[in-house]
Amino acid sequence: MGYDSGGATQSTAWGRVLAAPAALTARWRRMTPRWRVATALAAALTLWLGYGALSGAEAETYRTQRVALGSIENTVTALGSLQPKDYVDVGAQVSGQLRDVYFEIGDEVRAGDLLAEIDAKVYETEVQAARARLSDLESQLAGREAELVLAQRQYARNLDLARIDAVSRNELDTSETQVKTLKASIGSITAQIAQQRSTVEGGEANLGYTKIHAPMDGTVVSQTALKGQTLNANQVAPVVLQIADLDTMTVKAQVAEADIGKLKAGMPVYFTTLGLAGQRWESTIRQVLPTPEILNDVVLYNVLIDIDNSDRLLMTSMTAQVFFLLGEVKDVPVVPMAALRPARGGGAQAFDVTVMTANGPQARTIEAGLMNRVSAEIVSGLAEGDEVVIGSASTAAGPAAGGRGTRRGLLF
Repeated sequence: MGYDSGGATQSTAWGRVLAAPAALTARWRRMTPRWRVATALAAALTLWLGYGALSGAEAETYRTQRVALGSIENTVTALGSLQPKDYVDVGAQVSGQLRDVYFEIGDEVRAGDLLAEIDAKVYETEVQAARARLSDLESQLAGREAELVLAQRQYARNLDLARIDAVSRNELDTSETQVKTLKASIGSITAQIAQQRSTVEGGEANLGYTKIHAPMDGTVVSQTALKGQTLNANQVAPVVLQIADLDTMTVKAQVAEADIGKLKAGMPVYFTTLGLAGQRWESTIRQVLPTPEILNDVVLYNVLIDIDNSDRLLMTSMTAQVFFLLGEVKDVPVVPMAALRPARGGGAQAFDVTVMTANGPQARTIEAGLMNRVSAEIVSGLAEGDEVVIGSASTAAGPAAGGRGTRRGLLF
């Protein structure tokens, strides 16, 4: 019986709860419009007073940072790749089978070293034939010159005899014609000899081209042709080896169109590589190339930077992160850029900051020097040790707030 009585009591309580909204709705319908407006305003006023009480329990705090000595760099960054400054593709100037290659990739060579040889049998035969033809022409020339001497003597005798009418006019003309014919023949043979000598020299040059020599000091960095391969130099000179001077490397950096106007030859620059991220190489800009490369409608200009590589730490095709130094200051008062706001009516270097003092936060106008995206140099208006506001936060007072707060702006 007690269980049933308790159940009845609970049912009665739940019925009252469920009936309450219905009762309130009925009461609201019985109110006049004026009472409805008054009731709504009273509810809104109650909510507003409650929110004001909660807000009044919050205490505002600030995020600050002290002015300290530091260094600032203003840079333009770009990506680049490393290549030898001086290199040459050593090719074959004549066609033929590559008989021998005397160096491998990585070997050091000196200018004039014999790198490779092409089978020279065909070129040796051509030179021998050209020399034989030259000898034949020289022999013909000697014979014509001897005939000319005889003809000149005969003409001279006939000329003397003609003065005393001891020889006919026809015989005199014949001897004169013979002299002129021999002179013309000698001239023709002389021209043929000159042409044949050129042929011999060309054949000897081609024969010499079968031996490929190093044109410069350096390192063999690639080998395109192998021993036994047939080379065809009739259209394009085939490359056998590439030699490069690895003591001086060049960084080819690609700079965006928006930044290229800030750069010029002689400007200081430094870069790092992926493999040696902790090491920094310093140099200057050698040249800004005037013609850009357009990649996917993006205009990029190539900037060349030379760097000494006598220690051979830098290698071909390495990726470089390049920093072009537009400005740099060291051991100067520095504040975060988050603390600065442009001053009204001031110049480009005038900013407003909020400084924490014994009397609370106070606004102050300062003059900035070199700036980058993170920090700014203080020229005047702040000193080392001053505490500047870089932001503010409202933190609810008391442990019940749970440490949650709302970010707020600076005091200006």
